Amino acid sequence: MGSRLPRILIVLAGVMGADGVMLAAASAHLPDAARLASASSMLLLHAAALLGTVALAERGVIHLGIGMLAGWGFFVATALFAGDLTLRHYAGHGLFPMAAPTGGALLIASWLALAVAAAWPRRIEKS
Repeated sequence: MGSRLPRILIVLAGVMGADGVMLAAASAHLPDAARLASASSMLLLHAAALLGTVALAERGVIHLGIGMLAGWGFFVATALFAGDLTLRHYAGHGLFPMAAPTGGALLIASWLALAVAAAWPRRIEKS
C-alpha cells in the first residue's frame, strides 16, 4: 500500500492510545470519573484494532478498501464515543445529542466491515 493513508491511521492510533492512557490515569485519580474509564477503554481497545486493521490490509489478508473503511470507522466512531463521554465529564455537556450512541453504532458497523473485509476474496496474482 503505497499511499500515506496507512501512516496517517497509525499516527491516529498512537494518539488514541496516548489519550486512552491519559484518561485511564485521570479516571483513577478523579472522583466520579466512570465516564473517563469507559472512554479510556474504548480508546485503548480501538487503537489496537486500528493498528491491526492497517497491518492486515498492508499484508493483503483483508480487502484493502473495505479494511481502510473499517479503520477510518474505528477512528471516527471512537472519537465520537470517547469525546462525548470526556466532554460530559469535564464540561457537563456532550458533543451533540446522541454522539456516544452514534459512535457506538458506527463501531459495530466498523467491526462488521472488518469481518466483510476478511471474507472478501483477495485478488490472486497470476505468475
